[in-house]
Amino acid sequence: MTETRENGTIVEAEIPIDEFALGRTLSVLDGVRCEVERVVAHDSSHVMPFVWVSSTDADRARVETLLTDDPSVSETELLIDLADRWLYRMKWVGHIETLLRILTKESAILAVTGDGERWNLRTLFPDRRALSRTYERFEESGLTMDVRNIYRLEDGQQGRLELTDEQREALVLAYERGYYDIPRETTADELADELGITHQALSERLRRGHENIVRTTLVNDSGVGGLTGK
Repeated sequence: MTETRENGTIVEAEIPIDEFALGRTLSVLDGVRCEVERVVAHDSSHVMPFVWVSSTDADRARVETLLTDDPSVSETELLIDLADRWLYRMKWVGHIETLLRILTKESAILAVTGDGERWNLRTLFPDRRALSRTYERFEESGLTMDVRNIYRLEDGQQGRLELTDEQREALVLAYERGYYDIPRETTADELADELGITHQALSERLRRGHENIVRTTLVNDSGVGGLTGK
């Protein structure tokens, strides 16, 4: 019998902000977003990423003050200033090196983005066994990797658009009822009543569904460089 070889497994996962870099900065700033351009392992004690930082509610001075006080960062250097978006070269220290070493041992990280709630990662594993080993190493190290989506590399875009059943149901119903039309043909309250949920629950399903679609189809395809490690 011929064994079928996997061509690669894409994993989309979340890591709590307090377990990854910039946890203090992200938890304090409102409307902040970080996008890792590239990370290079400098030596066994720290890594040096290039990170785009933007915030809707803070200027550069406020951002840099928080970066200076963040225990996961020992050095920062501003490389590009675009008024509302800044590229920094940083030096990450502490347990971040352990986390990245685990991730890069058997995978290539394609995209890393963070906000005030979580870090999102898109990672390429050679197969699911490598993913299982990495997941086990996370648990052994007391780290959290919340896997949100898994698909084969050859499945491409279709596999990446998987939503939860609840998100898909809410998005499809909103589209069918004309919620996205101008002017709208239905209201959020009417959609919530039809689904048998509260207005707040509907808003959350639509928001998370929109976030997932934007993140997987636009943000993660914006040319973010991969992580490389020793």
